[in-house]
Amino acid sequence: MAEQTQLHATGIHKSFGSLAVLNGIDFSVHSNEAVGIVGPNGAGKSTLLGVLSGATLPTRGSVQLNGAEVGALPARERAKQGLVRTHQIPKPFSGITVFENVLVAATHAGASRQSEAYDLALDALQICGMMAVANRPAESVGLLDRKRLELARALATRPRLLLLDEIGGGLTDAEASELVETIRKLRGRGIGIVWIEHIVHILVQIAERLVCMDAGRIIAEGTPDEVMSHPEVVKAYLGGAPA
Repeated sequence: MAEQTQLHATGIHKSFGSLAVLNGIDFSVHSNEAVGIVGPNGAGKSTLLGVLSGATLPTRGSVQLNGAEVGALPARERAKQGLVRTHQIPKPFSGITVFENVLVAATHAGASRQSEAYDLALDALQICGMMAVANRPAESVGLLDRKRLELARALATRPRLLLLDEIGGGLTDAEASELVETIRKLRGRGIGIVWIEHIVHILVQIAERLVCMDAGRIIAEGTPDEVMSHPEVVKAYLGGAPA
């Protein structure tokens, strides 16, 4: 069995000027888990993902990866240690093919030989169901394939923990279901998932644990049923009183 990757964030605060976005977040995940993060717009979910991935520096607090402090480590260096993030709006490199996009990711992930990078890219395209469009210009594919390309590029870096930011956004129910099956395959490879998503019914098909955020803090954590029936979650996220 592969060694588990552990990510721990403690006392995370993040402010932009006078605006406090994260207010003392404690969050942990291991690579044998799939964790969903839910909450209303403005709750601080994407900011938290940015702090975990290294795209955003916290104002205060500690981020540890496998026991080592990485709070000042940039996203690229964290990716080399197996912590990789996808983005809400896919931004493939234009002017090159889908395959070349994934090959760039594999190369920058530290593949020791060009042949190794090539194999990583092919494997990522296959598991993400993109071989049929591998030779098409990346900017020409539809939204679902752009989302798959985000996953394939991430997979080509050999992640142990994958942070997904609303990857289901903009998809039809059928397309979202296809994406869930791809993410399920990644879980089958032992990749841990932290997934922010507004489409809760697809999120709970993957996540064994849910975390709900509101106003920059965690207000509930547990199984999907426990969290979605929690009175504070119903009030903050669903906008009503519990039944």
